Amino acid sequence: MLKRMRNERAARAARALTKLLLAALILLPTHAALDASAQRRAKKTARQTPSAKPSTGDPSHPYACPMHPEVTSKTAGAKCPKCGMNLTKRDGAASSSASDEGMMSSALGGGTNESVASLTIPDTVVYDQDGRRLNFHRDLVKGKTVAINFIFTTCTTICPPLAATFARVQQELGERAGKEVSLISISVDPVTDTPERLKEFAGKFKAGPGWTFVTGGEPEIDALLTALGAASPDKNDHTPLVLVGNEAAGKWTRTYGLAPPSAILKVIDEAASAAEAASAADLPTAPSRRRR
Repeated sequence: MLKRMRNERAARAARALTKLLLAALILLPTHAALDASAQRRAKKTARQTPSAKPSTGDPSHPYACPMHPEVTSKTAGAKCPKCGMNLTKRDGAASSSASDEGMMSSALGGGTNESVASLTIPDTVVYDQDGRRLNFHRDLVKGKTVAINFIFTTCTTICPPLAATFARVQQELGERAGKEVSLISISVDPVTDTPERLKEFAGKFKAGPGWTFVTGGEPEIDALLTALGAASPDKNDHTPLVLVGNEAAGKWTRTYGLAPPSAILKVIDEAASAAEAASAADLPTAPSRRRR
């Protein structure tokens, strides 16, 4: 009797062990598949997630944030985790960038800058990003060295890099920004770009004093753009040029808005120097004193 009971318990234990082994064999491929799937997802995420490490000149990370160049990615269409901007091809890695610069150089007569013989700045009524009513010539241009670019807030292509370049120019100007040099960004889409939208856009690029974003009535802005040589039937085709000059010196130059900030600063410095020279030439000569 006892022997039979021991045999039954042993048989039950053997059956339970067999079930456990069968269950393990069934689940093993599932776990392996899950692990493989997780690894594939991790690799895909790693490819798509922008890196916060600098990789200047690394051809394996051709996309970078215009505002935060240290944020790079291998994948087109990735967004910067810091500011949400679309990453664009870096100058050193993008053949299209070189092509664009070549076309821009051709449009500027074979160089990167084009002198403007004469320019009449209208005193158009505009509104800045704080909603203040301004006269464009009297309040923003007269007696100042200015750099003017053209943007619109819903743009996802060239406008963020244009604004990012101005942000770097602002940083390089330091205390000169707002005192000696003014930066002006004119919206080419005044219907959409209210002062509130411009203020939000300006905040993304840390616009400081001396950098004014401008909008206004559609007829007024259209007339202003025409006077500045920046009118376009389609806002998406607006010019990537920057207009730099000083009215008192009569010196105006168009330069490429996606050029390195140092190149734009050089044009700004040339305009400021021309203004200083013109001012010195206008100063009356003090009469010499006769010695007794």
